[in-house]
Amino acid sequence: MNTTQTATQQSGNQLWGIYHTDREFARIHGDPLRTVVEAPTKLAAEELAARLGFGDPWAHPVTAEEATHAEWLPDRRTRQRHSHHRHFSGVHV
Repeated sequence: MNTTQTATQQSGNQLWGIYHTDREFARIHGDPLRTVVEAPTKLAAEELAARLGFGDPWAHPVTAEEATHAEWLPDRRTRQRHSHHRHFSGVHV
């Protein structure tokens, strides 16, 4: 893939950079790329970013190369449920 193209994932989702909605605030702070999310639309990306705790998110398509400059990236590992079994020592009746 050409790094100037917007990264599109096999699932039809695209990479969206999440920036500050307040463009003046962003400009003063160097317009940081806060995080990157994968979503099918701009609105879905902004909603996902909000669920991750990013207030007032503004989504913009980014390339895979640009995504590496994000301040924080979500953990993409598959999360497995941990069972919480109690282990008792002694005699079981």
